[in-house]
Amino acid sequence: MDDPLLAARALVLHDLEVTCGVDAHLVSLLEDAVETRRWWVGQWPEGRAYAAGLVAQDVQDALLEEIGRWPLCHACADEEPHSLYVQPEIGGPDPMWVCEVSGTAVAPLGSLGP
Repeated sequence: MDDPLLAARALVLHDLEVTCGVDAHLVSLLEDAVETRRWWVGQWPEGRAYAAGLVAQDVQDALLEEIGRWPLCHACADEEPHSLYVQPEIGGPDPMWVCEVSGTAVAPLGSLGP
């Protein structure tokens, strides 16, 4: 049986690596988010499809306090710096990074580029 939280970890880790680099502290924030959602999925197994997007949102929330907005949108070259958010809002299924200004789908979760 596939573990949706290992998949979520891999997707978010990829996006962290290509957008801001990864250090031990960021990996720790990611691990905390995964463990929190592991409990959540244990309580609501039908929520497995939403785990990846919710882990990404949890990491975004943690990073907002640590380094500011993450990930930043690079699709809108003429705009002030702004971030992407996970759509659908409840995290899935098939979460996408969407520009908060234009509403444009930029990339699926785990597919951001540098």
